[in-house]
Amino acid sequence: MTKKIVLVSAVALIDPDGRVLLAQRPEGKSQAGLWEFPGGKVEPGESPEDALVRELHEELGIQTWNSCLAPLTFASHAYEDFHLLMPLFACRKWEGIPSPREGQTLAWALAKDLRDYPMPPADIPLIPILRDWL
Repeated sequence: MTKKIVLVSAVALIDPDGRVLLAQRPEGKSQAGLWEFPGGKVEPGESPEDALVRELHEELGIQTWNSCLAPLTFASHAYEDFHLLMPLFACRKWEGIPSPREGQTLAWALAKDLRDYPMPPADIPLIPILRDWL
């Protein structure tokens, strides 16, 4: 049986203190309560970078640009109903202050503390790569 591939773009927003922004999935969504890197589904005809620029504006009220998104790594994870392919970008430059616009909780975490936040299975392998990079 072939599973549908879902392309989701995610970002590690890194502040001047080297902390990474995490968003907690709100009640009513799948995997509610788990922490993740901000981002979202890539729409048809959209690049992963364009999807992040759009999602960050919609979800967090901030503005960034494709040129500020550096490809870092990716996740490839088989869930029961689909296969997730998720590029992770790093971003250190944006305008505005991230604020939750879709019921999520936000937290700034040091790279060494990322494992303290329960995450979806696809996000967990990204932690050591991000930690080593920072």
